[in-house]
Amino acid sequence: MRARNHSSAKGKRFGALAALFWGLSCQAAELNHGLWVWHGTTVLAAADGAVKLRDYCRARGINEVYVAVSDHGKMVLDRRVVDAIHLLHASDIRIEALLSSESADEAGRHSDKLIAQVQTVVAFNRQHPGTRFDGVHLDLEPQQRPENKGPGNLVFLTGLVQAYRAARAAADGLSVDADIQTKLLKGSSAQRRELFQSLPRLTLMLYELDTADAHRDNAAKARQVKNASQKFMVMAFADLPDAGMAQLSVALRTPDYGAELPAMLTALDEANKSSAHYGGWAQHAYNDLLPAP
Repeated sequence: MRARNHSSAKGKRFGALAALFWGLSCQAAELNHGLWVWHGTTVLAAADGAVKLRDYCRARGINEVYVAVSDHGKMVLDRRVVDAIHLLHASDIRIEALLSSESADEAGRHSDKLIAQVQTVVAFNRQHPGTRFDGVHLDLEPQQRPENKGPGNLVFLTGLVQAYRAARAAADGLSVDADIQTKLLKGSSAQRRELFQSLPRLTLMLYELDTADAHRDNAAKARQVKNASQKFMVMAFADLPDAGMAQLSVALRTPDYGAELPAMLTALDEANKSSAHYGGWAQHAYNDLLPAP
């Protein structure tokens, strides 16, 4: 009996270690590497637009794209979108419908418009079961309105969280994630808890870290990216429970780093991959690389 118990305990310890190793491996393998595509229907309408987008994603290790599907306020979900979804899915690249608003945190027609757009994406998926969107990506920016500007001014946060929750409820099981600004991480623990419980994924827009010194070497820039991202990860989840919180990806933009951007994105993974809260990186935006219309 003693030997059998020893063997059983050893087996349990091995199983626990194996499960931990598997979990860490899966976390590393499943990091999100995203890309914004604004004016999606225009991009996809260009000659070989979807093929060029797919090839760019392959070359940069991007596994999901956020494609804007609204043109002057009108949802455009036509054959171009169907073909693009088919092409991207064939390369194991997820595609999310990108929806934007500066006022969707306000109850009434603004919030109703966002929910109607989410429902349009859901209806599209039902009509095209073989070429479905994988999720909805929200770019809601109430902080852009004059009354919401200024340090510490988070009066809009409750409405923003309500918009997130309403979109998630309307998404009929589709994944929903959203962009957030560093300003939101400076709120109280209660405010951050409300934010990080509203959606399963959020993306932090980490822009313009240092505009004063544009001539730093690449190693210094990478250190700054690593340090800033780790600082904000700690700030985001300070005093919050581990369970039930959104994963946080970190976004950098092309104009801040130019040709050095891929190295900076790699630096984000290197700095944060051991964090259970880290979801990966995202690049803003594909349009910066295209010829001006």
